[in-house]
Amino acid sequence: MSQSTEPVLPQGAGYGVTDMPALVGIGIFFSVFMLVLTAFQSRYTGFSPKSSEEFNTASRSVKPGLIAAGIVSAWTWAATLLQSSAVAYKFGISGPWWYGAGATVQVLLFAQLAAKLKLNAPYAHTWLEIVGARWGTVAHLVFMFFGLATNIIVSSMLILGGSATVTSLTGMNTIAACFLIPLGVAIYVVVGGMRATLLCDYTHTAVLFAIIFVFVFTVYATSDKIGSPSAMHELLVAASDAAPVAGNAHGSYVTMRSKNGLIFGVINVIGNFATVFQDQAYWQRAIASRPASCVKAYLLGGLAWFAIPFMFSTTLGLSAVALRNDPAMRPLSPEDVSAGLPASAAAAALLGKSGAAALLIVLFLAVTSATSAELIAVSSLLTYDVYKKYFNPKATESQILRVSHAMVALFAIVMGILGTIFFYIGISMGWLYTFMGVILGSAVVPIAVCICWRRANKWGALAGAVIGFCCGIIAWLVTTATLNNSLINVTTSGGDFEMLAGNLASIGVGGIITCVSSCLWPENFDFDITRAINAPASSHSGPSAISSDNGHESEKKASVSSDVASVTSNSMIPVEDDDLNPIGLKRAFRFAAWSSIILALILLIIIPLPLFFAQTVYGVRGLEAWVVIGMIWAFFSAFTVVIYPLWESRVALAQISKGIIKDIFAKGSGKFTRPSETSRA
Repeated sequence: MSQSTEPVLPQGAGYGVTDMPALVGIGIFFSVFMLVLTAFQSRYTGFSPKSSEEFNTASRSVKPGLIAAGIVSAWTWAATLLQSSAVAYKFGISGPWWYGAGATVQVLLFAQLAAKLKLNAPYAHTWLEIVGARWGTVAHLVFMFFGLATNIIVSSMLILGGSATVTSLTGMNTIAACFLIPLGVAIYVVVGGMRATLLCDYTHTAVLFAIIFVFVFTVYATSDKIGSPSAMHELLVAASDAAPVAGNAHGSYVTMRSKNGLIFGVINVIGNFATVFQDQAYWQRAIASRPASCVKAYLLGGLAWFAIPFMFSTTLGLSAVALRNDPAMRPLSPEDVSAGLPASAAAAALLGKSGAAALLIVLFLAVTSATSAELIAVSSLLTYDVYKKYFNPKATESQILRVSHAMVALFAIVMGILGTIFFYIGISMGWLYTFMGVILGSAVVPIAVCICWRRANKWGALAGAVIGFCCGIIAWLVTTATLNNSLINVTTSGGDFEMLAGNLASIGVGGIITCVSSCLWPENFDFDITRAINAPASSHSGPSAISSDNGHESEKKASVSSDVASVTSNSMIPVEDDDLNPIGLKRAFRFAAWSSIILALILLIIIPLPLFFAQTVYGVRGLEAWVVIGMIWAFFSAFTVVIYPLWESRVALAQISKGIIKDIFAKGSGKFTRPSETSRA
């Protein structure tokens, strides 16, 4: 990393947002805030994080607005802010589009899996429970590798991006940042569990949008360095005249005709399919949501999230290019760009210490929100799919809760160790971001068909995942050696074409083998087996009312494997049979399928490809329209995940407020009393 300039902020600012033991800074504020939320939740609502079901799944009762906010928060990684700005710095306006669209469609399409989850396994704690119940121990262990590898890669990117930016802005020791970030987040995750984590994610998202709007209006309205889209256009034209962008139409930054931008878009789409479909953090939010509204939550969350990387990188990524010759702008080496530092450099150049501080805060919020999602996701996998399945199938409620807490703490330490290892061997956030599809892509289709398709073939899916993984690695290494005179190292292996080959081979081979084998040797699986996972004794019908096509329902129920029994819990799960009406869930799936596919086509095909082939270089009016559309989208997104959750929870907020007022004027009278029927948040 370039060290040509001194850090903008003192080291104390870095420790102020990350050092939990010192009890200072923003980190401790959110830990205390989580404690307060948890206390309010326990006293004024019917939900207590002392229950393992509430801790891991929020009792499956969260409304769509809060789930959408949680999705936005969990999907806003360090890379969302830093890597998106880096690709804008490298490719121009095509970078923000391909980053935003290439990582939005997966969340939209995941709405289909969320609907199928509620239809085919409404009481599951993890997606791996479904794999184990359907395909047995071998498949469970193979796909556990992919699931945990996903969490490891995502967590490493969070820590690498966060620590690199904190070090750049404050001079804080990188290793200290690698450990303090996850350990601080672990405190409030252990205290609050899933519901309180979602509430804290909501506050993070609200502050995140506020700071993004500060940067947007500074760059495009008030800054004396830029101050308007026309001034931005003038500076970008000057920058492209001085150093044309290779592969872009006329070397311009203001064109969608970017060959390298398109290659990045393909890599981005493949890699993010893996990190959404295989990351328990996204399944966790589907599990926590109400069955009737989970599809709505994922569609709203996906569309709202698009505005964050698109507008943030259109603002700070392009500003880093426009201010390249400004005295306040630090020079950026290729290593700095790979580490995601254009955004921090632009923020400091535009607003000095206040800009650097704002960037540090927004990055901290993004990293801690996503880190909390990863911690509780890995905790669920290790608790239910390792401890309970293989070590203590008859674990009690208190044992499960203790192990969940311990796994959160353990993985926080592991995250710090992983960040340190990657830092010392020279792996950056940008390298990991384009590499993740090579490792993870082969399991995308097998996992999707396991949840959705009764004809999916077990051994075909396993072969697709393993062979696709091997082919992805081989294609990546062979392409690297071929294009770089047999030289394979971190630098040569991180090229666009090298990563593209590995990504395409991994997901393509895995998907083809899975689908072809399933068509040639189809199974006829009865999803009543997966519907039995953790089903409470009081649930007599639910989705199991959907009859199977094979006519052997009673026989299959009698042969429910020990894989199902090992994850069955006696704890009551407050999901009402009305919410699990199969007709309504089938309707929700059809709506998810049509809407997500149409939106994906719009974002990946209908809008960008005609603009790519047109080879248009946009003038001032074109850039103005680009910026204005992005701002309007950002305002609608902020309304969706900041205002809407307050409105839909107005009854619960009123209930809590009344309880607080009662406690103030008549001590002890405000505590929630459970009515005869199960209360719902």
